[in-house]
Amino acid sequence: MANLPISREQALLLIEKYNKDRPDINHYLETEAIMGALAKRLGEDEAYWRMLGLLHDVDWGVTKENTNNHLTKAPEILREAGFDEEFIKNIVSHGFGYDCAGLKDNQRKERIEHALACAETVTGLIHAYALMRKGIKDMEANGLKKKFKDKKFAAAVRRDIIMECGKLGLGIDEFFELSINAVREIAANVGLD
Repeated sequence: MANLPISREQALLLIEKYNKDRPDINHYLETEAIMGALAKRLGEDEAYWRMLGLLHDVDWGVTKENTNNHLTKAPEILREAGFDEEFIKNIVSHGFGYDCAGLKDNQRKERIEHALACAETVTGLIHAYALMRKGIKDMEANGLKKKFKDKKFAAAVRRDIIMECGKLGLGIDEFFELSINAVREIAANVGLD
């Protein structure tokens, strides 16, 4: 069981210190929920995985005006909060392959890195589809899969990263099902009920 230096309540305060936009905070909460569900499914440390999901974009609010700087401030913010280098390395890994913080040529290797990347990426697809359907209540994996295959829908969502669920031993259908159910549980907190 990993020892986390701060509570979830303190993590939320840390997020709110650096992030003011509600859609961004919704994304962090959705990622937290999916990471928790993945940890449960894979027999991993749920509290640790949830914390990764919650804090993965902690510096987005102060770097999104220049996205190349995303994940350059996160290590410092997380160190100050007491997180170890392993936690920080896991957080930074979700930026691999993007033109930010010099991470474009880096590749994810660890299971936990793939989990965070596909979890945080699928939130964009689920959220867009839920808004289109006016809620998440009756959303099914099949419908989400159709939207996934339609490259014009939520075009900015990187399908290749969502497919990293395969590195966790999960098929796309199971991953969608798990992710939808996780977000459905917090729908009222993220404007999707």
